[in-house]
Amino acid sequence: MIEIILKDGSTKQYEKGISAFNIAKDISEGLARNVLSANFNGSIIELSTKISKSGRLYFYTWNDEEGKSAFWHSSAHVLAQTILSLYPKAKLTIGPSIESGFYYDFDLGDKNISENDFPRIEKKFMFFASQKSDFKMKIISKLEATKYYKKEKNPYKLELIENLNDGKITFCDHSDFSDLCKGGHIPHTGLIKAVKLTNVAGAYWKGDENNKQLTRIYGISFPKQKLLKEHISLIEEANKRDHRKIGKELNLFTFSTKVGLGLPLWLPKGADLKNRLENFLKRAQDKVGYELVESPHIGKKELYETSGHYEKYGLDSFQPIETPGKKETFLLKPMNCPHHCEIYNSQSWSYKDLPKRYAEFGTVYRYEQSGELHGLTRVRGFTQDDAHIFCTPEQLKEEFVKVIDLVAFVFKAVSFNDFIVQVSLRDPKTPDKYIGSERNWNLAEKAILKAADLKNLDYKIEYGEAAFYGPKLDFMVKDALGRKWQLGTIQVDYNLPERFDLKYKTKDNTFLRPVMIHRAPFGSLERFIAILLEHTSGKLPLWLVPNQLIILTLSEKYEKYAEKVLNEMKINEIRALIDNRNETIGKKIRDAQLKKYPYMLIIGEKEMKDDVVSVRHISDGDLGSLTIETFIQKLSIEIKNSYSFEV
Repeated sequence: MIEIILKDGSTKQYEKGISAFNIAKDISEGLARNVLSANFNGSIIELSTKISKSGRLYFYTWNDEEGKSAFWHSSAHVLAQTILSLYPKAKLTIGPSIESGFYYDFDLGDKNISENDFPRIEKKFMFFASQKSDFKMKIISKLEATKYYKKEKNPYKLELIENLNDGKITFCDHSDFSDLCKGGHIPHTGLIKAVKLTNVAGAYWKGDENNKQLTRIYGISFPKQKLLKEHISLIEEANKRDHRKIGKELNLFTFSTKVGLGLPLWLPKGADLKNRLENFLKRAQDKVGYELVESPHIGKKELYETSGHYEKYGLDSFQPIETPGKKETFLLKPMNCPHHCEIYNSQSWSYKDLPKRYAEFGTVYRYEQSGELHGLTRVRGFTQDDAHIFCTPEQLKEEFVKVIDLVAFVFKAVSFNDFIVQVSLRDPKTPDKYIGSERNWNLAEKAILKAADLKNLDYKIEYGEAAFYGPKLDFMVKDALGRKWQLGTIQVDYNLPERFDLKYKTKDNTFLRPVMIHRAPFGSLERFIAILLEHTSGKLPLWLVPNQLIILTLSEKYEKYAEKVLNEMKINEIRALIDNRNETIGKKIRDAQLKKYPYMLIIGEKEMKDDVVSVRHISDGDLGSLTIETFIQKLSIEIKNSYSFEV
């Protein structure tokens, strides 16, 4: 007999060799009907897998991210089967699940696929799905796998097989289709009840522009037709909220091919919004002991070799800059942390001086593939609200907890009230991805888990998601459409202090290394603003919006009174402007609605005569007439209540 520990901590005993699915069936018929995937002792397994030893077994349904991942990965197999049936000369490459659906990359030779082909592909896809073919894994030798793909004349799969160890190679079969795959599938294709292909794009093999460009087909699938309809409605709403569309409507930012792809240009209103966010965080940081520093946009190559960034990210960075004369090599700054280490190193410190908290709104540069660029969410130059805390090991827990409080404060100020926390740890199976000693990693991981427990955070652990120099706490914000975004992050680092030989003097006049905390509540300001625009549909919080109201005149006769109203607003630090265009009041109101001004003050004969303003709210409509003084009091209270700087 074997003992199985379930997710709720309960245990059950079974005969050795029972399948994961039969255990689910024993727990309940309802679970057996809905289970999509399983995890045994930390590894994803097939539901058909026979379990021969004791361990922990978790089941996943559509309500779990892992369940959706298995569902979408299985759907990628069906898509590959479909494309091969319609385009027999196509060559398969890879087809993973992604955050919202799946994709598969194909070499179609001289064939092309456009969105016009989607209905035909979807129809064939659902025909294959309806056959309820079981997904079956099989181990195959490296020789057999190589022969199979040589016969298929598929260089992509052969390249993948070259890097796999014999005895560890698995294929997945369903119906008459077979594909190289490491596993993680739903029981059978019949669970897929709806599919929607969403996009077709070019993608280089292995993301390398020197390789052949493939055809990438994106899709999403569901276990119920109703869920697809809901998803389509969500996409329609997301398109309305697209930050690129809103940014253009509100004149916030633009891009120029002459300046370069992925390099945003902030227009006056957008620069005001960006600066307002920066000033908000500067005031909050000042209250809890941060010091502002500044570092240049470039650094010598040696700096990033010392930090390890060049080794890990050098190929993904912009090309080195060679100086004339001495032929020194510089790089555009990909990270602020190496610069902050050198700022710390510019002086000698005692334990009495720590913690040192250095903060900078530093612009960094990373070369993203042109096909990956997307508005403000994926750019090549962006500003991080970066800070690095250098503290003693004894101060680490307290400092980490303070940063958690700061991130929560920032989220509250912009109404990001729905978020989950992820503890991102290293993957013990791939130690080469990380730098630093085992001891330092253990200390850092324990510190993060202790701080998360102290704050009673409901967190989940993700192995393999750590930064290359240390573990981190990631905040995943859920927006108004239920989409998840990774924003704030906090990282513990014992490694950079070693690499940069950072020190402080102890009570005993010996020298120790400080611990380093990396933190960025916004993350990238560009990305944060994009998500905020989509979350609010452009209706920004009152304290943050560049113009809190617009004064609309019925005609030029009332401009003098409008100037008086505007002056009163400025005196009371209310951000306002006048629309005195020669347009009808109806058009002015419609335009103000499109520009997302929270309040409109309408001025005509009656308002000027009675020394009042007619007030209109973007969501609540007409609020009637108020004296200027009464309106200012009302708005000032509303602005004050829309945030608090009490960290």
